[in-house]
Amino acid sequence: MTPVLGVDGCPGGWVAVRWASTLTHHFCRSFAEVLAIDAAIIAVDMPIGFPPLSGRLTEREVRARLGARQSSVFSVPSRAAVMSEDYAEACRANLASSDPPRKVSKQIFHIFPKMREVDRLMTPDLQQRVFEVHPELAFWAMNANAPLALPKKVKGRSNESGLALRRDLLTGAGFPLTELPAAAYRRSEVGADDLLDACACAWSARRIAEGRAVRFPADPPQDARGLRMAIHA
Repeated sequence: MTPVLGVDGCPGGWVAVRWASTLTHHFCRSFAEVLAIDAAIIAVDMPIGFPPLSGRLTEREVRARLGARQSSVFSVPSRAAVMSEDYAEACRANLASSDPPRKVSKQIFHIFPKMREVDRLMTPDLQQRVFEVHPELAFWAMNANAPLALPKKVKGRSNESGLALRRDLLTGAGFPLTELPAAAYRRSEVGADDLLDACACAWSARRIAEGRAVRFPADPPQDARGLRMAIHA
């Protein structure tokens, strides 16, 4: 079986699930470590490609399909904002490159270091192997292209019924979740839902490898560095 990798950002770095003849999980401190893992396709839940103006077509198309779960897909700020390491500077940059003018939320700003980390390594050629995905879009696809009724989190805490629904969807969609070895990560490094999201990303990676994935938009635009801006599932 062609090895594929699903990757999710986590507090300590990156958590990855490799799906080949066996299922394994890996904790990586850097995205460079992720790229060093043997996998034909890597599907990562992190924006790839940043527009000159805040907001990307890919998020707008994906949010339109997720119903009540659309809040899980944030609007990607402009490249100038993402490259700003100071919060006030990032807000000024996004105010100047958004219509209507918008600042950057603190929650999104805290993800900027990982976004920049991926961007530093990403090239158009590497996009033949590394693809942007989103767990909730993967679960939407597993759920017969319908948004999920239950959230993954409630007031910032894991929602067990929502997690159980997602585990059932993975299993029903052919992902060998029961074969995943038990994890013993510290919560400060890997959150309770991060490994499950990495599994959803691995499921999308398998679909990409087999030519069965859908992408939004179908004809993605490129950013100033020639990177395609699209989310796959």
